[in-house]
Amino acid sequence: MSARGLLVAAPRSGSGKTTVTLGLQRALTRRGLTVRGLKCGPDYIDPAFHAAATGAPSANLDSYAMSDGLIARIAGEAARAADIVVAEGSMGLFDAVPGEIGHTGASADIAAATGWPALLVIDVSGQAQSAAAVALGCRAYDPRIRIAGVILNKVASARHERLVRQGMERIALPVLGALPREASLILPERHLGLVQAGETADLHARLDALAEAVAAAVDLDAVIAAAGETQLPAAAGGDAPPLPPPARRIAIARDAAFSFVYPHVEAGWRAAGATLVPFSPLKDEPPPEDCDACWLPGGYPELHAGTIAAAGRFLTGLRAFAQSRPVHGECGGYMVLGQRLTDADGVAHAMAGLLSVETSFAKRKMNLGYRRAVLEADGPLGPAGTVLTGHEFHYASIAAQGADPPFAVVTDAHGAAPAPAGSRRGRVTGSFFHAIAVASA
Repeated sequence: MSARGLLVAAPRSGSGKTTVTLGLQRALTRRGLTVRGLKCGPDYIDPAFHAAATGAPSANLDSYAMSDGLIARIAGEAARAADIVVAEGSMGLFDAVPGEIGHTGASADIAAATGWPALLVIDVSGQAQSAAAVALGCRAYDPRIRIAGVILNKVASARHERLVRQGMERIALPVLGALPREASLILPERHLGLVQAGETADLHARLDALAEAVAAAVDLDAVIAAAGETQLPAAAGGDAPPLPPPARRIAIARDAAFSFVYPHVEAGWRAAGATLVPFSPLKDEPPPEDCDACWLPGGYPELHAGTIAAAGRFLTGLRAFAQSRPVHGECGGYMVLGQRLTDADGVAHAMAGLLSVETSFAKRKMNLGYRRAVLEADGPLGPAGTVLTGHEFHYASIAAQGADPPFAVVTDAHGAAPAPAGSRRGRVTGSFFHAIAVASA
C-alpha cells in the first residue's frame, strides 16, 4: 500500500518552504506517523535535514535529470515505507528550464507525475489581499496539478492575517495555517545554502522548535486530509542504478568538507552490490587500502583548505591509491585533486596534484545549472560516449586549467555550445558537475 503525499511549494524562492516542510515533517513524526521526505530538484543539502526531521531517508526527484522510471522508483519506495510523504519543492513552483512537458525540472512536474497536491507557502509580508491574486495565478497556471491550500508565512499581526484570509476566501482557497514573523525559526545559511545538517548546532532542538511553531499555527489534521493518493508513472524504472558503481568497494570521503552526495546515487550503488567505506580527509585519514575505487564528493573544501593541505597521511595515501585504482572527484573533490586551491583570503594551498587544474575561491562567481555530459574516455562512471545528466552549483573558479585532457564535453539546458569540462589523467578524473543519472536513451 502506498502512502498519500503532498508537495510543499511556493510562488518563489525565499518564501519559507524549507521552514514549513521541516516543521510539518517533525510535527507529524511527533504525532506517531511514519513520514518520508523528498526534495524536488538537484539540492543535496535539504534531504539531510528531512532525514533528521523524520528519522527516515530522504532523496531527490528531478524531472529534468531523471527518467520517469527513476522518479517512479524513488517516489514509490518512499510512499511504500511511510504513512505520509511530505515533499519539498525547489525555487518557485513552476520555475524550470527549457524541455518537453513534464521534464523541465519544475516542482510542478513532480506534483503532476506523482498526483500529490501542492500546499502553497506564501510570504505575505508587504501585502494582504493581493496574496490571493498570486495564489489564484498559481492555481490556474498549470491544469496538471491541484493546489490543496495555502500556508501564510511572515504574518505581521492578527489584523494582517484577517485581511489575507479575506482574499483567500474570495477565491475559495483554504488557509491551512498562518506563521508569524519569527527570526528564531530561520536556519543558518552559507554560500551554497543552509549550513549542513551535521554542522547545525542543536539541530534536533531547532527541529523541535520548528515542529512546535508549525503545530501551533497550522491545522495538522487539515494538512493530512489534503494529501493526495500517490499515482506513479507507469514506467517501472528497471533494476539498473542511476549511476554505475565505480567499484565493488568504494572509499568515499565523508566529513564537513566532503558531503554532497545524492542519496539516490548511494542507494543505487548499494542496491547494485557495492559497499561504501567512509573516511575523513579532515581527520587525515587516507582512502582505505581494501577498496577498489575512491570517490571525493563535493562539499566545502574551500573552508578547510589549510587543514586539507596539512593532511599529509590523506594526501600521500590518496596519491598512492591513484597509482593502481580509479579516483574521481566532484566539484569540491575536483578542487582537492588539483594542484592548488586558493581560499577566500587569497592564500594558495597545495592540494593532491593528481590533476593539473588550479582553483580559486578568492574571486567568487556563481556557476549554476543543469549539465548534460558526454564522457571523453572510459572511466569510473562508464565507457567513453556515456551520457550523464547532472548539475553544477559552485562559486569557485578555475584559475588555471592545466594540460590535462577534459573529463567530458558538456552542454546546458539552454542550448549552449558543447564545451570541454573537467580533467583526467591516468586513473584520476574530476569535474565541477555532480552526476545525477545516466541519460535515458
